Amino acid sequence: MRFRKTVRSLLPAVALLALAPAAFANTLNQNVSWTIDRAGTTTKYRVVAYGDSIYAGYNGSTLNAAKYSAPTVEAEYLSAAWGADIESVRRAKSGAVASDVYNNKIVAERSYMQATSTRVVTFEMCGNDGLQARSSFKGQTGTCNYNVLATAEANCKANVAKAMDYINANAYAGTKLKVIANLYYPGYNADNVSSSCNDPTTGAKVNMRDKFLPSIARMNYWMCEYARQKGFKCVDNFAEYMGADYDSNGDGVVDSQALRYVAGESEASYVTRITSTLRSTLRDANTHFVSSSSSYDYIQSDDVHPTYQGSTVSAGLFGGTTGSGAPRYTSFTGGKSPIWNAYGHERMGWGLSVFGPPSPF
Repeated sequence: MRFRKTVRSLLPAVALLALAPAAFANTLNQNVSWTIDRAGTTTKYRVVAYGDSIYAGYNGSTLNAAKYSAPTVEAEYLSAAWGADIESVRRAKSGAVASDVYNNKIVAERSYMQATSTRVVTFEMCGNDGLQARSSFKGQTGTCNYNVLATAEANCKANVAKAMDYINANAYAGTKLKVIANLYYPGYNADNVSSSCNDPTTGAKVNMRDKFLPSIARMNYWMCEYARQKGFKCVDNFAEYMGADYDSNGDGVVDSQALRYVAGESEASYVTRITSTLRSTLRDANTHFVSSSSSYDYIQSDDVHPTYQGSTVSAGLFGGTTGSGAPRYTSFTGGKSPIWNAYGHERMGWGLSVFGPPSPF
């Protein structure tokens, strides 16, 4: 039996088509503070998440966002582990490139991670650098200019390193975990088409997915490698989204595990593994297989943003929500919620929770 879970019914398709392009041409602050209010305790700790539309929980709306985007999902796991209330502070800007997230969120809004209740600081960036480079490349005619991809990679690498250094220098001294989340590949199937431009050496059209995949792999490598070097953890969203949760190629390793960054490996080794050795195991995250016969949809109908469970909160043009509510789950058997692999944000939030400190002290 094959089944697919989706939140597309939550959003009118026409609205998504109308709003999604604007989300990347412009930027929209979508800040939310939501506290997991656990019964029987008033002790509260904070998770601070900086990023773009992914951590924002973007759903095509300029007015609201997913309540349970990945950082708030992580907060629910921490609440159960620590027996405490957890405030999930999401300082996010939909459409922001890496430099914008760094300058206008991490640096400009550093006070959020300096609060003495802070125990986790996480960030994600570079998705819009990649999306804008892809859009530019797709619009090219004549001779292909690959510099747009190289520029996106360089900007990503530079701002990831700066962000980690800045968080290390400015986060509250009692912070127990610093973690980055890397990029999945939205539109993996849609990009399996020929370019409108011609390769400067061969004169032939190029397959756009073949061109974009190594670029994403290099960005992801440096996110995880810098994390290793600078005392951060790295949630490998690429592996978790793009690889099945079973061994599809018979190499003895579950695909989503085999695709993960390996601490200390070289960039060349990682890129070869993703783009060649294990290329056959990559699958579009619109159909994330949890077994050989069952799959869930991790991507909304805009073919970019993760699916999510539950309601929305105000976040956008008219300000953001500050609120609280009881956890959906108060305990987690085996460290996983019943829906940990059923939605994109749930999978990412679980990935963040894997690194959760056993104690806030």
